[in-house]
Amino acid sequence: RVSSDVQFMATNDLMTELQKDSIKLDDDSERKVVRMILKLLEDKNGEVQNLAVKCLGPLVSKVKEYQVETIVDTLCTNMLSDKEQLRDISSIGLKTVIGELPPASSGSALAASVCKKITGRLTSAIAKQEDVSVQLEALDIMADMLCRQGGLLVNFHPSILSCLLPQLTSPRLAVRKRTIMALGHLVMSCGNLVFIDLIEHLLTELGRNDNMSTTRTYIQCTAAISRQAGHRIGEYLEKIIPLVVKFCNVDDDELREYCIQAFESFVRRCPKEVYPHVPTVISICLRYLTYDPNYNFDDEDEDDNAMDAEQNDEDYQGSDDEYSDDDDMSWKVRRAAAKCLDAVVSTRHEMLPEFYRSVSPALVCRFKEREENVKADVFHAYLSLLKQTRPAQSWLADPDAMEQGETPLTMLQSQVPMIVKALHKQLKEKSVKTRQCCFNMLTELVNVLPGALTQHIPVLIPGIIFSLNDKSSSSNLKIDALACLHVIMVTHPAHAFHAHVPALVPPVVACVGDPFYKITSEALLVTQQLVKVGVEPSSDSFDPSPYINDLFTCTIKRLKAADIDQEVKERAISCMGQIICNLGDRLPNELPGTLLIFLERLKNEITRLTTVKALTLIAGSPLKIDLRPVLPDAVPILASFLRKNQRALKLCTLAALDILSAVTPVMVDAVLAELPPLISESDMHVSQMALSFLSTLAVTHPSSLGQLSGGNILQQLITLVRSPLLQGGALAAMLDFYQALVATETPGLGYMDLLRMLTGPVYSQSAALPHKQAYCSIAKCVAALTRACPTEGPAVDVKNSRSTDSIRLLALLSLGEVGHHVDLSSQPELKTVILDAFSSSSEEVKSAASYALGSIAVGNLPEYLPFVLQEISSSKRQYLLLHSLKEIISSASVSGLKPYVELVWSLLLKHCECQEEGTRNVVAECLGKLTLIDPETLLPRLKGYLESGSSYARSSVVTAVKFTISDQPQPIDPLLKNCIGDFLKTLEDPDLNVRRVALVTFNSAAHNKPSLIRELLDSVLPQLYNETKVRKELIREVEMGPFKHTVDDGLDLRKAAFECMYTLLDSCLDRIDIFTFLNHVEDGLKDHYDIKMLTFLMLARLSSLCPSAVLQRLDRLVEPLRATCTTKVKANSVKQEFEKQDELKRSAMRAVVALLTIPEAEKSPLMSEFQSQISSNQELAAIFDSIQRDSSSANMESMDTS
Repeated sequence: RVSSDVQFMATNDLMTELQKDSIKLDDDSERKVVRMILKLLEDKNGEVQNLAVKCLGPLVSKVKEYQVETIVDTLCTNMLSDKEQLRDISSIGLKTVIGELPPASSGSALAASVCKKITGRLTSAIAKQEDVSVQLEALDIMADMLCRQGGLLVNFHPSILSCLLPQLTSPRLAVRKRTIMALGHLVMSCGNLVFIDLIEHLLTELGRNDNMSTTRTYIQCTAAISRQAGHRIGEYLEKIIPLVVKFCNVDDDELREYCIQAFESFVRRCPKEVYPHVPTVISICLRYLTYDPNYNFDDEDEDDNAMDAEQNDEDYQGSDDEYSDDDDMSWKVRRAAAKCLDAVVSTRHEMLPEFYRSVSPALVCRFKEREENVKADVFHAYLSLLKQTRPAQSWLADPDAMEQGETPLTMLQSQVPMIVKALHKQLKEKSVKTRQCCFNMLTELVNVLPGALTQHIPVLIPGIIFSLNDKSSSSNLKIDALACLHVIMVTHPAHAFHAHVPALVPPVVACVGDPFYKITSEALLVTQQLVKVGVEPSSDSFDPSPYINDLFTCTIKRLKAADIDQEVKERAISCMGQIICNLGDRLPNELPGTLLIFLERLKNEITRLTTVKALTLIAGSPLKIDLRPVLPDAVPILASFLRKNQRALKLCTLAALDILSAVTPVMVDAVLAELPPLISESDMHVSQMALSFLSTLAVTHPSSLGQLSGGNILQQLITLVRSPLLQGGALAAMLDFYQALVATETPGLGYMDLLRMLTGPVYSQSAALPHKQAYCSIAKCVAALTRACPTEGPAVDVKNSRSTDSIRLLALLSLGEVGHHVDLSSQPELKTVILDAFSSSSEEVKSAASYALGSIAVGNLPEYLPFVLQEISSSKRQYLLLHSLKEIISSASVSGLKPYVELVWSLLLKHCECQEEGTRNVVAECLGKLTLIDPETLLPRLKGYLESGSSYARSSVVTAVKFTISDQPQPIDPLLKNCIGDFLKTLEDPDLNVRRVALVTFNSAAHNKPSLIRELLDSVLPQLYNETKVRKELIREVEMGPFKHTVDDGLDLRKAAFECMYTLLDSCLDRIDIFTFLNHVEDGLKDHYDIKMLTFLMLARLSSLCPSAVLQRLDRLVEPLRATCTTKVKANSVKQEFEKQDELKRSAMRAVVALLTIPEAEKSPLMSEFQSQISSNQELAAIFDSIQRDSSSANMESMDTS
């Protein structure tokens, strides 16, 4: 016999060979290897056995199918053996084989045949209740196989079910437990009939309730099914819940625990069906949250007694002979109740006010819970409540909502004293876990309600210091305590801490000196806050001087250390920057040395960015810290940073240079040399910072700008002005710079010189500039220069007949920009010139002229507004003149416009029935913006026109409302809120176009100011859903020559309706019945191309927003997706048809990938069938893979940016 060592080595070599991809076995060697390994599985030596099992994995994927069957047969036989070791190793072997099989979605034949073979043997092993350990192994493997390959065993599901059900009454609890696991995996993939059988069986047995022990098991089983397949059990809840409620009242703690756990899984997994029962569940949980029958809290004056009771605990139990704590299972009931409340709070956002009335006080009362595990869950449930309250949704913090009395936030505010009182005791508990929970609670509380603890700081600070000083506390606890202290200091007014600085400084300084870098790092953040608090002026004449030395010493020690963690380095730099910025005048001797350290840190690549920020802070200090000693070295280093390819560094450096006032002309030259490459359209923010630095220079060092006249910087500026991307902050910085530059009166850079540079290209080029935007930017610069030099007359050619269109365009725009700020009524021929331009052949010149007229009118309303109105009444060019009017209404001051409102209003009404849709839209925008000037009078008037007989007028009015809604709070909001319902009644208008416009307005409200429509959803949603249906009567056939072409007049309307639905997902999800919503999404999946694209997007959003609801409908949603992916385009179609179909397929695939992010989705039989269809079709598989790659890389990116 070979020694076992040699055997071991040989088996090991075999394993190494099997793992190589290159190995190929012929039939004979296959047979030998399989026989060998199966023999080794029965070897006496355990290590050899273990290796042989490991060889099974690679072997299964290498040998032919019938060999795999031999392996499986042998393993199944050995599993029934009476040798325990052989049994164990065989069951590990079977699990290894099952784990190696290709997944069900790949549709492999091997997996199917192996599983069928194993299933037959296992069901008989489970049914013969001879040897419990065999049964347990068999159940374990069965659960494993159902979990991985359940879909392949559909034909066996009935027989598996009938062998599992009797095991639920097995005398051995372990058998029952594993049976429940196996049933949990079975319901994920079984057909409907099997599922109904199982549920009916459970309901019958629970109804009979023969004995406590089996009833417990059946309740556990129901909870497990709900956890694994909540989307299927929903429809039976009406029958299940009353039974579970009944069993809660039975005096059996274990049963109660299982019942409450069942409730928790219903709440999390069947949100819709559980809805009517939530109040019952809450009241049961609240009852059992305080269920502690064997412990006596004296409620009268619990403050003192609770503390005594905890001290006397030991004696109390000693005296009570017949009762010991080990038998007390009531804590499990309390823990289940806390977890169930956590589930309710996390999933039912719409009940927040109710939670603050009933659940919040009950949880706070239980912070005193004596069982540590339960206490942690009580805290966790309260944290969930706070997280739900966080005003992340704009509508929660919405000013209108505040008027309605009690919002969750105001209710929480009123409970803060009670919370603090409960936490105050817990902060001094022995248990580390409890104290960590307290710090998490305080941190979250302050995030939800900044400033809420101002009154309570004196009570809390000692509790925090207790953990900082506690020798026995773990480092994590200290880190949590420091983090909590930091958040509280940042979110509360400084004066609240003044009294506590003496107590806080010693422990915080000690933490800065802690050997563990994470503690140091948190402590430095707190130190930085302490410095800010120390210098806040306040009534209680607080003096920070006694603490300056301690804070400085502990920080400088960390600042000097070279061999220290990166984060500590950075925070030490920031903290020292804060110290010098706020207290530098009191550290005259330490200052020079510290600045030199900053200079060193500036030269180091990993600390340079933080140091630049710290220097910026110091330079902007009100104490006027003298930085001259380090500037000659620092500025050249800063200038070199402008060359580095690190955007954040460039931005911070420009900000630092902008604020450093003590720079000399030599230093400025070094910086100017680096600027040209920074002024470019490739990074507008950097350009903006560079321009703002130049504007500062024009004020502080005007002489240095002399060298600009021939230099690169101006050329870069001129190129930037012509960029179509120039807008917003960068454009404003550009205008500021031109004004500052012309004010320096530098030779060669006067008004005319700059004007020529700006407009030269337009005059010299025969071709137009590539972008319309460029003309607008140049015009704005011209106007800025003109405003800065009021004495120079604007040099503008509009009349000149030789002018090209582009010169005219620029001239008109410049006139408009100048006229906006300067009254041009002294130019008598302006009006004629502009009206002539209205008849130009170029569209762009026409629209420039209409903009110019409007803009000039803003400069002098009495002169020009009546003129514009008169022209609108008399001339033919209404569209252009109305655009001028729109410009006037948008830009003029409210007080200037007030006198003309009536005139303008009556004029606009004449045009709101115009045939031309473009004109109507401009009129509607004018009406809307005019309404904002005097909403109290004009909004009711708009409402009156809803009765108009003309559908054009009705659509103009509804569109006008859209222009009164903006995402900022406005005085019109409360008025709008009261009457927007009347405008939305036009969703029932007989005219198609009016209904479409009403949907567009509704969408705008839902997007920009959801509070306007949240209360109306009950009446609006049915009408909205009504518009998503395809209307046969709106589809007509048009003959185009020999072809017939169908036109669907209802398409735009449906598209608008689906767009509204998409918007509502983001802003009003908690007010929508998601299942009705899904019905319409489902219809949309079968509609026209544009609507399919929209509903695919909705599905992806829904998968992340409410996965459990989507799961319940999965089968109905998969079918249309599958249809889209398998549609073939007719071979003779045009190219666009093929492209459209490809787009649809990609979009549908994106939706499929999103659905698969729901953990249980791939267990659905239809979905797994669809998946195997995808993987077997080359084109679809390629699309699927590329989308999966994209989505996983996108997730990685979003994690990086956060």
